[in-house]
Amino acid sequence: MRQDPIPLLVSYLRSISELPAGAVTGTLVGRNVGETTIYLMQSGGYRSKRDRVDRLYVLYDVYAESPAEAGALAYTVREYLLEQLPGQSLNGVLVLDVREEAAPSWHPDMQSLEPAYSAEICLYLVTDD
Repeated sequence: MRQDPIPLLVSYLRSISELPAGAVTGTLVGRNVGETTIYLMQSGGYRSKRDRVDRLYVLYDVYAESPAEAGALAYTVREYLLEQLPGQSLNGVLVLDVREEAAPSWHPDMQSLEPAYSAEICLYLVTDD
């Protein structure tokens, strides 16, 4: 893989009208406490097949005004990542499969005490030739 897949995932999730406009991001820089946010971050991964298949772990944190809103939004993101993303081509990268490593769970922010849910997925990616 010759490109960072996080911007590709951010772009994919931003295209989904069911998710709040502007909420999906790959950085927390400039974020204000209380803003609905879906934050994606690579948590690990490795080359599965030499110069061909990558396995990538991605954490996503969902912040919202209430626990109910954060939970509902986290499960909406989960649905799109697990059910709709496999088979998609994202700017030359084909998503072969998506596996859940950890389902969304209550994980309030330790500093701001904002309601938040966290989850982790594993992506199997190949160059879409």
